[in-house]
Amino acid sequence: MPNLNDIMEMAELLETKAVYVTPDRCVTVRNRNASCRRCLEACPVDGALTLGMNKLDFNYMFCVSCGACTTVCPTEALAPTKPLDRDLAQSIAEATENAGGHAVFACARVSSHGKGNPEKYAEVPCLGRVEECLLLNVAADGARAITLVDGNCHTCKYRFTSVGTTDTVDSANTLLEAWGSPVRVERSSAWPEEAVLRDDDTLALGESRRAFFMRGKERVKKGAASTALKALKHGEKIPTLRERLRVAEDGALPHFEAERRPSTLDALDRMGQPQEDEIFTRLWGSVEIDAEACSGCRMCTVFCPTGALKMSEEKPEGEGQYLEFSVADCVQCDSCADICLKKCLTVEPVVRTSELMDFEPRFIWIPEMQKNNLLGRNLLNRNKK
Repeated sequence: MPNLNDIMEMAELLETKAVYVTPDRCVTVRNRNASCRRCLEACPVDGALTLGMNKLDFNYMFCVSCGACTTVCPTEALAPTKPLDRDLAQSIAEATENAGGHAVFACARVSSHGKGNPEKYAEVPCLGRVEECLLLNVAADGARAITLVDGNCHTCKYRFTSVGTTDTVDSANTLLEAWGSPVRVERSSAWPEEAVLRDDDTLALGESRRAFFMRGKERVKKGAASTALKALKHGEKIPTLRERLRVAEDGALPHFEAERRPSTLDALDRMGQPQEDEIFTRLWGSVEIDAEACSGCRMCTVFCPTGALKMSEEKPEGEGQYLEFSVADCVQCDSCADICLKKCLTVEPVVRTSELMDFEPRFIWIPEMQKNNLLGRNLLNRNKK
């Protein structure tokens, strides 16, 4: 039985981490043959992340706290803690109001120069930490402009993340344009006029922004201690990966709901109706299956992490079976395409906006599972007992 010192030591360790890792959400942990390596591609340092053979290892000694991996992870297996999403959202809401509707984000490097008014911008360790969900919600909440201020990225230790930041800006602007919003996200190395620190500025009373984030850390610390206590009391056994990813009665691995994608959809809905029929996006995907080549093994539904693709209770007239596909739940992780035995399934980055905003799934017809498909049947029946 661990004592209080053991638990607090765990909490202290978590407090120092800029990224919280949930391996069960990683598609490469769920399927060692998955092709997703986006976190590795986004990370600016070697050695911070190791991925493969059903394992996701994070070496916090090498992590530079940029948050770039958390921005590109489609399943949110990597979540930022410095700052937490909710704390950053609150910070930018207050700063936007103080800046007259201009939402300004600044990296820690440019912030340290002391030329910006800390009451009128939100500070992040690196602009690579900023992602579409945050930007779209800022726009939906009424910001008239959004600016990301960097500190000359080409000389920064985070400079490798600059390309990813540009991708995020482009992705957010594509969605804003598709929904007819006049707001655009811009990058700049100069402070907007509304956020410049002036000699006659009288900063608002109350805690500083640094104190605000320190208070957020305390919340993480307390939460970590509570979680550790619940997990360890009475000698409770921590389940193994095999136990946690046990196949359910319907033959699928456990599903989970990503938080950022629904929040992004909510922001788009608050903006109104889409003005374009299709969008090219990295946030959602559209699944297409060549039914003539399909063996009906249903492995795609087994390994889909969010349940975007699943077996349907509806039965077609005649032969075959239906799959149900929901664009809104698809995170474009490509897990279904990677596991497809016949390579007849594709995930396209172009989605119809009407389907994206529709709560009704799309039916996809596939043939019945072939009787000689022993691999498919074995995988579907594994761990059901």
